[in-house]
Amino acid sequence: MITTIDRAGRLVIPKEIRRQAGLQPNMDLVVRGEDGRIEIEPARLPVKLARKGRLLVASPKSSVPTLKAWEVEETRRQIRRPGLTRR
Repeated sequence: MITTIDRAGRLVIPKEIRRQAGLQPNMDLVVRGEDGRIEIEPARLPVKLARKGRLLVASPKSSVPTLKAWEVEETRRQIRRPGLTRR
């Protein structure tokens, strides 16, 4: 896909790429440049770790939107490895 940068330096990321990357309005992004190449990715969500019984649980330091069922299923579909079976 081809896009342009306006005079203020803003870049429009095409909708399909934003959707695939899970980019949302006002989301913090990490931008890196090296050897003429630019990389953009979502910033990691700051979390605090707390022990609950024998488990170490990560909780977001700020509020985050509730995941929708389709988002969970899409993520599961993307990370599911071929050849693995359910038990």
